[in-house]
Amino acid sequence: MNGIEDVFVARLMTTDLHTVTPDTLVEDAAAVLLDNDISSALVVEDGRLVGILTTTDFVEIVAKSQPKAETTVERYMTSDPITADAQDAVSAVAATMIDHGFHHVPVVDDEGTPIGIITTSDFAAYVSSSSPLAS
Repeated sequence: MNGIEDVFVARLMTTDLHTVTPDTLVEDAAAVLLDNDISSALVVEDGRLVGILTTTDFVEIVAKSQPKAETTVERYMTSDPITADAQDAVSAVAATMIDHGFHHVPVVDDEGTPIGIITTSDFAAYVSSSSPLAS
């Protein structure tokens, strides 16, 4: 079996992306997350990644805003998130996630267009499926 250092992001990343725009209302973004049973949405403008909004951000949204305050995603998203390349080693991305306490890292191409996302769940699924006990 290959070591984790030999595995690239492209193998683990999710390519079924759910996106919103900076001017999407936070309640509409919340519906995207809940309807798709996901924990983050990529914020895209003119085809380029400009931010990420995660379930964790909704704690701040609830704490700081009035319910249904017609607040946009731009106010709460993480702008210019740290990203990965499809050919990055997953071990390096995992180290970045640990260093920063991230649970999601968007994967972009050379133009900054989102092509995937890698999450803590993707790592758990990989470890589970590659475990000798799982076979």
